[in-house]
Amino acid sequence: MTSPHHVALISAFPQSQILGIGRTGLVVRQLEGQTAIKYPLRWSTSSEEEVQGNIESIQHEQAIYQRLEHCAGIVPFFPVSSTATSTTLRLMETGDLRSYLSQKTNNPNPPRSRQLSWFRTMAHALSQIHDRRVIVGDIATRNFLLDAEFTVWMCDFTESVLLPLDTDMQRAEWAGYSIHTDIGQLGAVLYEVVTGEKCDFAIFADLPAESSSSSGSGIWPRREDLPGTEGIWLGSVIERCWTRGVESAFALWVELEAEALEVEVEVEDENSLGKRRSLSRDLGLDLNSSLGLLRLGTVCLATVAVGAIAGYVWSRRR
Repeated sequence: MTSPHHVALISAFPQSQILGIGRTGLVVRQLEGQTAIKYPLRWSTSSEEEVQGNIESIQHEQAIYQRLEHCAGIVPFFPVSSTATSTTLRLMETGDLRSYLSQKTNNPNPPRSRQLSWFRTMAHALSQIHDRRVIVGDIATRNFLLDAEFTVWMCDFTESVLLPLDTDMQRAEWAGYSIHTDIGQLGAVLYEVVTGEKCDFAIFADLPAESSSSSGSGIWPRREDLPGTEGIWLGSVIERCWTRGVESAFALWVELEAEALEVEVEVEDENSLGKRRSLSRDLGLDLNSSLGLLRLGTVCLATVAVGAIAGYVWSRRR
């Protein structure tokens, strides 16, 4: 067992290097290299028992990262020994998603294409996590990081549950957490990104204090305690995440992939229409009239024909 005496006080780290402080650890940017290190949290007032608990939390998370090694969408982790008291991760330059979204003056609402890219990555990562027999237990925008290219990565598995590899994940549950609560929490992340309003899917919110402390098991949030989804983009998807209407993270990923294809088709159609409108303005045609559309089609065909003839003539001259 590692002695808490070997854990540095939080005051030992320059404020400029501290990237984040959680319940059991703090993340510090390394001065050299593109890495960040997560240390057990130790305040000047922390007891030996508290620090020891934070060490065990870090080591538990290391075991989770090792189980999830090579999973796409998970912050890259540098393996360490089972007795190590710190975790080395790849540095994510843009910071956490919640902070990024809160900077509305500098960052307008991300375009739908970027949001969908994030959502697809999140759902695919969660599907792989469940395949590795892990329940995350704490999925929130603060636990997603953005790199310099704004690619999203999942992090923070201190609350996660490491299950035997032969576990039936559809039935698995621990203290109220399951793959279904993970999906519910991911639905809250989707809602927060789409609307810009903070949202938490909390399974302990409706429990009396004495009940949650004695049984240690949460319950599914009441629907009325979550915001409405009518009229918002992806509202039906979010609604089903919150009402057990999504069977698995893989099914959610498939649905989001289909949504991405629809968005790509819409964008392509809009770009094509924009090009046609630009050409019609240049030629003085009216796209709202049948004659205008006919003339535009004739112009396009003529352009293709002229290009083909010119190409043929040029090739004959060579």
